[in-house]
Amino acid sequence: MPDIINILPDSVANQIAAGEVVDRPASAVKELLENALDAGATKIQLIVKDAGRTLIQVIDNGCGMSDSDARLCFERHATSKIHKADDLFAIHTMGFRGEALASIAAIAQVELRSKMHDNDLGTQVIIEGSDIKSQSSCSCPNGTSIAVKNLFYNVPARRNFLKKDSIELSHIEEIFKRVALINYTIDYTFYHNGKLLYDLHGGNFAERIAQMYGQNYRERLYPVDESTDVVNVHGYVSKPEYARKSRGEQYLFVNHRFIKHPALNAAVEKAYTDLIPDHYYPSYFLHLEVDPSRIDINIHPTKTEVKFIDESALFTILRAATKRALGQFGLATELEFNPIQEVDFPPAPKGYVPKQPQVHYNPAYNPFKSTSKDGDFGRTKGSQWTSFFDLKEANNEPAATTHEERQTLIPQAETAQPGTSVQPCLQLMGSYIVSTMPSGLLVIDQQAAHERVVYDRLMSTEGKAVAQQLLFPVNCQFSPADADIFSELIPDLEKQGFVIGTIGQTTFVVSATPAEIKDSELQSLFDQILTEYKGTMMQKFSDRRQCLCRSMARQMAVKAGTPLEQAEMQQLVADLFCCPVPHVSPSGKKTMAIIPPNKLIV
Repeated sequence: MPDIINILPDSVANQIAAGEVVDRPASAVKELLENALDAGATKIQLIVKDAGRTLIQVIDNGCGMSDSDARLCFERHATSKIHKADDLFAIHTMGFRGEALASIAAIAQVELRSKMHDNDLGTQVIIEGSDIKSQSSCSCPNGTSIAVKNLFYNVPARRNFLKKDSIELSHIEEIFKRVALINYTIDYTFYHNGKLLYDLHGGNFAERIAQMYGQNYRERLYPVDESTDVVNVHGYVSKPEYARKSRGEQYLFVNHRFIKHPALNAAVEKAYTDLIPDHYYPSYFLHLEVDPSRIDINIHPTKTEVKFIDESALFTILRAATKRALGQFGLATELEFNPIQEVDFPPAPKGYVPKQPQVHYNPAYNPFKSTSKDGDFGRTKGSQWTSFFDLKEANNEPAATTHEERQTLIPQAETAQPGTSVQPCLQLMGSYIVSTMPSGLLVIDQQAAHERVVYDRLMSTEGKAVAQQLLFPVNCQFSPADADIFSELIPDLEKQGFVIGTIGQTTFVVSATPAEIKDSELQSLFDQILTEYKGTMMQKFSDRRQCLCRSMARQMAVKAGTPLEQAEMQQLVADLFCCPVPHVSPSGKKTMAIIPPNKLIV
């Protein structure tokens, strides 16, 4: 029997290894950014075209490479970070496995230009599919520039598995945030298709968060600072009132490296017990400094999963530090990123006697005395007030406004049929509406029902929504990538009654809204809509307008636990039964249940 085992060629082995290290453009971005950090760069530029399909380029001003290093860096397991096995437990750099550039070069066309600060000329290396095409001297700035072109050009099957550009760009943006957030002393620029998305300047951790997510984050965060023999924790956690329905802005770093650790994430969320509603999650940006010998970061090719020796101690310390921050700064109204010094009042001169304030009044003034020519004006006015209160008391009418005079939580829907008769309703546990019908007892989930009503109204509104002009326009800020997505949604939002303008690239001005939306909730509403929309658009064959209306309905619906008046409950029931599909919400949740009379007592 002939031999059947053979050694794979290096090109094939590199392509297999690339599947572990580079599974999408964002993975290549991560490896290149980390290499720039390890080179000691203070300025890093990221240039991306077509969400990384056509070009990924990282330019830094780091130490650069020599001629031999520029070629050797593309070999597998070629690294300057470790020399023996014990070095794996003293890792202080981002990369150390020596697989990144070899894996990227196996599945792309790569051009490297690098120059050391002491050299007059740099080195240019061109490589395609692990084959080095040329190496020559060149004139280039100090540092390194790596351009990855046509990713997966020789692996078309893997290229076909890439998502659409908006999704791939969101993954690249997330990788960029993970790297730039914690390395806050470094300047970053990020371009996509020639458009500047981020322009970040070095500073402190808090300033970097504000640069990433907008200046409105100044009032959303509490600082965390705890030092122990096991771990040092510092960073920021969100105030409980800014908790969200998704785990979007949760960043945990260990020794300047982003990690995923369910136990430590749970430690932070445990600190918010009884402070935020169920199924809501806090935002946090926390950095843990741990002795490298007490962690293992070599358990996964992407190095985002780590193991700790003192995991239980870290859990306890992290939870306690978060709870302490929430308690210590619970009364604070604003996080001071650049505190303003207190006003210094000079002391009063010696012998100074403060002047007592005086009140001047006319002791002969009588407010009930008539000042008009008609001497009976004062008596008439007094009699009018007396008769008014006598009339109120006789009719037993309250002085406060009636329910019909105030704005209800559930407005009259356009689809409601005139003269619709609804039985009296009862609100149960602040979340359910109970009424009777011929077939039995009707129980309605008020949040799911209102979500269905709002969704159908939004879907049926095509440029006919009535906008309510705001007295004072509201500014809403987003990150650059979210601002691009929000710009795409503006035409659909305007069809629903919003009037939105722009100031710069990341700030939007809302001057009119639908009648049922409060202007104080606009930023939160848009944040939740973006989160819901991005999550829904990840699915294939998604309709953008349906996704937007579903997200808006979920945010605009009256929430469980909200007290409703009798008229509001009856209106909601009437509107629900006017919907084409009243039995389920747009999310697929049942809106109602009918209990037959013979099932009421079992």
